Amino acid sequence: MKKIVSLILAVLMLFSFAACGSKNGGETVEVKDALEILTKTWAAHADEEKFPVAGGDFNNSVMDAPGKFDYADTEALDAMVGIPADAAAYVDDAANMMHMMNQNTFTAGSFHIADSKNQQAFADSVKEHIMNKQWMCGFPDTLIIVSVGSEYVVTAYGNAQAIENFKTKLTQTYSAAEVMYEESLAF
Repeated sequence: MKKIVSLILAVLMLFSFAACGSKNGGETVEVKDALEILTKTWAAHADEEKFPVAGGDFNNSVMDAPGKFDYADTEALDAMVGIPADAAAYVDDAANMMHMMNQNTFTAGSFHIADSKNQQAFADSVKEHIMNKQWMCGFPDTLIIVSVGSEYVVTAYGNAQAIENFKTKLTQTYSAAEVMYEESLAF
């Protein structure tokens, strides 16, 4: 009888370890595309937490909502979202949104990484690029880089309160969201 109980306990421990191991940034997440992440996260904000935003790129602009972004336009991706060309090479789908009055107040991007093995390299490159950026019209307060499963990365920088609200809504909306970096940009 002791052997049977021990065997059952061993099997249960094995399953519990397996369950713990699957709850990491490498988890597969059902997401339609990069735009969905920003759209759901923005929709989770209460009305009093929202501010005027625009999304998309020059050819696909959207008012008051996130929009698709042409990830092949690396110059615009850097200028509007802060993604350097080397990091853009890892992306095969992108969306963004930014504060309509000042990009430094709030800018967010969502990116599908074509090969999940490059997720960390993408995040590292973006972090270094934004941390070393020369800002006009004042510095953003905070930068966050968040993985959503193993295939998506969300970046956001701007006002500390706006970024904190965004991070909270993102991590509540996607249980697989894990903060990779959270850095102060204020000097």
